[in-house]
Amino acid sequence: MCGIAGSVNLGLDFQKLKGDLWHRGPDERNTFSLPGLELYHFRLSIVDIACGKQPMSFHDLTIIFNGEIYNHLELRKRHGLSCDSGSDTETILRLYALMKEKCLNELDGMFVFAIYDHSVGELFIARDRAGEKPLYYYSAGNQFVFASELNAIRNQLDLTIREEAIHQYVRMGYFHKGNTPYMNVHELQAGSFARIRIKDASVETVKWWDIHSVYLRSSPDSFEEALEKTDAFLHTSVKRRVESSDLEVGSFLSGGIDSGIVTAVAKKYNPNLKTFTVSFEGEYDEAPLARLVSEKCQTSHHEIKISFDSLEKDIEQILVNYGEPFFDSSAIPSYYVSEAAKKHLTVILNGDGGDELFGGYRRYVPFAKFDFFNMGPLARGASSVMHSILPPPHNKKSGYNFLYRLIDLSRKQGLDTYLSATIDSFEGYESKLSGGPQLLETIENDFRKISLSGLPGLKKIMNLDFDNILAGDLLVKMDIATMAHSLEGRSPLLSKELLEYIPTLASDYLIRGRTTKYLLRTLAERYLPKVVIDQPKRGFEIPLKKWIDHELRSIIADYIFSPDAYCYTYVDRLFVEKLWKRQVSISDEKRAKMIWTLFVLEVWYNKCFLKNA
Repeated sequence: MCGIAGSVNLGLDFQKLKGDLWHRGPDERNTFSLPGLELYHFRLSIVDIACGKQPMSFHDLTIIFNGEIYNHLELRKRHGLSCDSGSDTETILRLYALMKEKCLNELDGMFVFAIYDHSVGELFIARDRAGEKPLYYYSAGNQFVFASELNAIRNQLDLTIREEAIHQYVRMGYFHKGNTPYMNVHELQAGSFARIRIKDASVETVKWWDIHSVYLRSSPDSFEEALEKTDAFLHTSVKRRVESSDLEVGSFLSGGIDSGIVTAVAKKYNPNLKTFTVSFEGEYDEAPLARLVSEKCQTSHHEIKISFDSLEKDIEQILVNYGEPFFDSSAIPSYYVSEAAKKHLTVILNGDGGDELFGGYRRYVPFAKFDFFNMGPLARGASSVMHSILPPPHNKKSGYNFLYRLIDLSRKQGLDTYLSATIDSFEGYESKLSGGPQLLETIENDFRKISLSGLPGLKKIMNLDFDNILAGDLLVKMDIATMAHSLEGRSPLLSKELLEYIPTLASDYLIRGRTTKYLLRTLAERYLPKVVIDQPKRGFEIPLKKWIDHELRSIIADYIFSPDAYCYTYVDRLFVEKLWKRQVSISDEKRAKMIWTLFVLEVWYNKCFLKNA
């Protein structure tokens, strides 16, 4: 795991770059340059520590690489590659020399790499299927700059804000696919590669992998066959991720099935496995269930007790790490647990992707029965009437809250349906936001492709979640939270084999009746205590409502009610004031989301954008 950066026709300030990316690669820093081209590599040494130095060259190719290729030794045997080191970087380099971009289909891993081909004067950059590893790039005129983090680009260039993207963020809670808050700065989308000509810095992007094409396939496997294949794929994935490291590999435990089953399988390949979970007082404490998994698997368990006493002091830096407004408040416990885990090891497994791939969210249950994306006008009308007379819920986990959201969902159409089912922050209050529906037009088109695809309702929303929530939120959170502490996170549930198999399975293998994640729960019976299997979805949850009214109340008010607060470019000030004073009839959960969205935006504007303006 590393940090990479580079430029075409633009010299970079190495000292600034080192300050922005050193935490991603504190072990070694090296550069490569030619007229018109600069490549920078910041290394976190995990595989072939002695011989994996980068940039690395072979014939006419030079590479810098961030990530891990877990099946690289298998690929050497399969393709007869003769290598001089044990580094997966060299495997990529020689495989690319043999197959060019077709090599991407062979790789099981998380990766972003840039390969310069001296013979044609072209830079090739590529990103993994799910988007576990990030890459941002600036492209304007004959200049091109790329880096692992947005802050590294912002601190090199005089950038301007792309207001359309901020409008979308306020409404959606994340940046859609390649969008960023800056003009001329994009994120290379998951499953994509790009070619950049050094002569004029022209950029051509290609989508090399898309989960939608996998969802369109249908497996003939019976449930029993699917269970056995999933078990085998899971073992292959975990084994690779445990053994592809010269350093010790541990595991996060959240008290749920995903991290639990990853831990149970990992224990078979690492008898001395260390596990880590967050523990703090109140209804959100996951430690007891995680402890049960640890005891059954006999791991060396570490409970990280968090009091959040220093949250007000830490919150700005936690948010600044993202380089963009980042809505997901679970970034906070993820930051703290990563900080604590790094004191013990450098590589950690997690359960990321399990909910999106196996059907773990409670909202998937109704979508397995009804295609809410294609509700008729009569159903929408009746739901609108019911919604207008029902009081808003205040308990996120109550049955009434679930019913209320279903009724709300049934009255929507188009993209509104998806946003109501997922983030649900400013949904229903669009009139309080500036701008119009045209700001979401490109997103509507992307959504429409899935909505009209002919897939069942369940697979539509799972497809959308994979492309949006997972790629735009959850994987961003895990990468930044771990790498802020030079900790490498690995996601076995996002392996090549699982990504190309699970979406082909029948919907009732994933959701059966009211049971979410049915296939994985059934498999978990082989590995986990029953009480853990029967629990609803859990993650590193946090008491956001409480923070806004207590621990963070003062700092939030200072930001969003400052005379020149930036957020009022996008939302009505009077509405926010009423929201703060609880003069809007709205659930506590939704109120907290709205306020948090604006606070995060203000921190980014002041600490990331204005700091270097």
